[in-house]
Amino acid sequence: MKKLELKFLNEDGKTVTYSLEKPAEPVDPAAVKSAMDEILTENIFTTSGGDIVSIKGARIVDREVTEIELG
Repeated sequence: MKKLELKFLNEDGKTVTYSLEKPAEPVDPAAVKSAMDEILTENIFTTSGGDIVSIKGARIVDREVTEIELG
């Protein structure tokens, strides 16, 4: 399952990650940056370390899970 991870820094300088499942592909970097800018501008989220203050990055995480048959 693929996830889009949006990474920000909060006032304490700690990384805060928000994950979105099943992102539209191909991912449009400009749209992701615009959405992240909007999150910062609107101050949508707060964390235990304070408000989100800057963008750290974004990435697609692809995790494949295979069940093991145990008998």
